[in-house]
Amino acid sequence: MRRADRLFDIIQVLRLARGPITAAAIATELEVTPRTVYRDIATLQARRVPIEGAAGLGYILRRGYDLPPLMFTEEEAEAIAVGLRLLRRTGDPSLASAARSVLSKLGTVLPEGLRTHLAGAPFLVSGHGAPAPIAIALSDVRAAIRNARKLRLDYVDANGATTVRTVLPIAVEYYVEATLLCAWCELRADYRHFRADRIAAATVLDAGFAPDAARLTAGWRALTETP
Repeated sequence: MRRADRLFDIIQVLRLARGPITAAAIATELEVTPRTVYRDIATLQARRVPIEGAAGLGYILRRGYDLPPLMFTEEEAEAIAVGLRLLRRTGDPSLASAARSVLSKLGTVLPEGLRTHLAGAPFLVSGHGAPAPIAIALSDVRAAIRNARKLRLDYVDANGATTVRTVLPIAVEYYVEATLLCAWCELRADYRHFRADRIAAATVLDAGFAPDAARLTAGWRALTETP
C-alpha cells in the first residue's frame, strides 16, 4: 500500500470510529504495524489534520474535518474507469452523458498520476448493450421514481398488442439485452416489468404515490431479490 493511500485510510478509520481508537486497532485493520500507525499519525498531525489523543489512550478525529477531495487508490481509479464505461451499455443516454461528465470532473481534481491512469486505463468495454428507448427518456423515469409520480404508458407487448397502463414506477433494471421499468400496474393490480424499448408513449402524471412508495418498493424487492 502506498503511504499516501495509508494516510488517507487512517483518516477514514478515525472518521468512522465512534470513539477513541488505538494505534493497535488501526494497525490491525490496515494490516500494518502499530509503529507505522504512530509514525503516520505524527505525519498527519504535522500536516494540521486535527487528530487528538496519545499512544496507549487512542486517537480521535476532531469533528468537522473534511477529507482532501477524491483521493483514490489505483485499484479504485480502475474500478471507476470500467464502471463509467459500462454505463454505455445501459441504453440510457442521459446516464452515459453523466458518465462522461464525471470523468471530466475527476480529471480536474485528481493528482496527475491518477488522472493519467484514469484517462488511459487499458480496459475496453463493449459498446453493445440494451437498445435505447425511443418514446421515453429514462431520465424522466428515474425522476418519476425519485419523486413518486405516476406514469401513463402506451405499451406494446411481444405480440404487437397495445394497452394503456397507469403505473407506479419503483425501479429500473439494466440488462445487456433490455432495460426494464419495474412498477405497480393499476390495470393488472400487480407488479409488472415493462421493456423500455416497447413503450410507445409515456406521460408523467401529476398524481403521486409518496405514501405508498416505500411499501411498494419493499414488496417488489421481496418478490425479485434472491435470498
